Amino acid sequence: MTTPLAEEFRAVMAGVATPVSVVTTLTDGDPHGTTVSAFASLSMSPPMVLVSLDRGSELLARLAVGSPFGVNVLGSDQAPLALAFARKGAGKFAGVPWTEDGGVPRLTGSPGWLACTVTQLVDGGDHVVVLGEVRAAATGGGAPLTYHARTFGTHAAVG
Repeated sequence: MTTPLAEEFRAVMAGVATPVSVVTTLTDGDPHGTTVSAFASLSMSPPMVLVSLDRGSELLARLAVGSPFGVNVLGSDQAPLALAFARKGAGKFAGVPWTEDGGVPRLTGSPGWLACTVTQLVDGGDHVVVLGEVRAAATGGGAPLTYHARTFGTHAAVG
């Protein structure tokens, strides 16, 4: 049952533009990934990020403290990838070009990429916040893919 507070909270959060990323890992050489819009920098010294994963996430079940994971910050032309990795089940990497970099899957063409190691898993209601120390980073240029008002878009400068 949805409460009035939950509905208002969801409406407020829909008004917040967030970056869209695909978080990845390898298990026995097989790639796994999921789309997230709850990703942010956490610390510069040491460089750290946080990613929020649903407790039922297949990817979360593959992560533990010390596990490697990648963050592929998607570009504005990569909305189909975001949708593909948002679905449940296997086969998300079918037809998707990627390479192993830093021990994790790196999606070809993503304008931002981070290789991380899980340092802590923090309970957060129906999600788990994965804290990761960044071991490698790369940029490729291009406009970011964002999620706002329940739709994909990109950033536009004002003024």
